[in-house]
Amino acid sequence: MTKILICDDEKDIVRALEIYLKAEGYEILMACDGAEAVETIRNEKDIRLVLMDIMMPGMDGIEALTEIRKLSNVPVIFLTAKSEDADKILGLNLGADDYITKPFLPAELTARVRSSLRRYTMLGSVMTEKDEYTVGSISLNDPAREVRVDGDIVNLTKTEYEILKLLIKEPGRVFSPHEIYRNVWGDDPYGTENTVAVHIRRLREKIEIDPAKPRYLKVIWGQGYKIDGGL
Repeated sequence: MTKILICDDEKDIVRALEIYLKAEGYEILMACDGAEAVETIRNEKDIRLVLMDIMMPGMDGIEALTEIRKLSNVPVIFLTAKSEDADKILGLNLGADDYITKPFLPAELTARVRSSLRRYTMLGSVMTEKDEYTVGSISLNDPAREVRVDGDIVNLTKTEYEILKLLIKEPGRVFSPHEIYRNVWGDDPYGTENTVAVHIRRLREKIEIDPAKPRYLKVIWGQGYKIDGGL
């Protein structure tokens, strides 16, 4: 049974999430603050997804995410309030995969959970038309889930890897933010441009020599993003 960790200091929210997700067949683990969530990740090696509040006493969600990323690339979805826009951006920059704004509908929650788990599972298996893709000095070895730039290994989160793979499989093709979100997150792409932009920016910081003047991963204003040969 797929294990999901829920971390929130509000017991009513944890209980509601537990009810929704157990009804979908998931096994639920719970933590009341960031420190407990990190310890759970450290001890439970088969957790497949984390749902975590940002604002918590003690170790908050941002601090917990930083520690979790030292241990695991497990997908993390933040549970946020509408007033926490800056924290959403910071969380995405630090390696969160997505966020859901409170209050949320059960259908939205379960859809986001399913799409994140689907990405995580797909990256654990070899389901590609070919093994390696190369553009300029960037190479992606899919069976090894390994990305190199100028021969050096680059550590990407699973979401960054999927975005890069989507773009590098069709160099020169422009993908709109909606197309990227639909392909990578597997969800309806409404109001998601900011999420895609943050992940693109973070990916650039890892694969470009000068992220402010990208050679490979380029924005086509008003259309979307593409990877080309660096001309």
